[in-house]
Amino acid sequence: MTAPVFLVEEDSLTGVFPGTVFSLSGSEGRHAVSVRRLRVGEEIVLTDGEGTGAYGTVAAVEGKDHLEVAVTSVRSEPLPQPRITVVQALPKGDRGELAVETMTETGVDVIVPWSASRCVTQWKGERGLKSLGKWRATAREAGKQSRRLRFPSVADPLTTRQVADLLAGAALAAVLHEEGSTPLATAELPPTGDIVLVVGPEGGVSPEELAAFAEAGAHPYRLGASVLRTSTAGTAAAALLLGRTGRWG
Repeated sequence: MTAPVFLVEEDSLTGVFPGTVFSLSGSEGRHAVSVRRLRVGEEIVLTDGEGTGAYGTVAAVEGKDHLEVAVTSVRSEPLPQPRITVVQALPKGDRGELAVETMTETGVDVIVPWSASRCVTQWKGERGLKSLGKWRATAREAGKQSRRLRFPSVADPLTTRQVADLLAGAALAAVLHEEGSTPLATAELPPTGDIVLVVGPEGGVSPEELAAFAEAGAHPYRLGASVLRTSTAGTAAAALLLGRTGRWG
């Protein structure tokens, strides 16, 4: 089994090199000591979630929430190309967290919540902030679980007009739609830049939204003969593109 990954503060790995002893404490230290029960000599990975990882072994354990890590190597991952962004319409219930979890495990780079007109769920006020926090926490935990060094960012929710602006700047803009005439499997993919996929709600993307996205340069594409739920379509499409771009090589 690969070594467990723990998230450290941004920039805290700056200046860390083989031979450094890094102190892990706080909530991540507690999880390592009291939940994972890591012991001296076991392998561990520390990451800032921005592409840098420090690999090492546990050198000492203190109390219930502190351990020392003897760093043996440091790795930095370049920014992936092309970058994959999924604009995810808000699903009902906890299916939003499910979508975020599986997209993170698959390798999506950016997740954008979208308040589509046909979404049953709408994020407003404190409830919206709480839901956004859950998505971001899910992305962090799934990033660690899937052993990623670069975690996906979960953006603030966008309106349809803001999504159209995002699509206008993409190297490839695609709306997943069961009536699309072109399979995503045959779309011409850019070697660099942003691929932005739009996943509609259970009720579908409205004609007005399709028109706004088309004006921004986004075309409808289909995945296959079956119609996927909104919580799984983004994961399936991302997996297809990761294979085709060579990022899953």
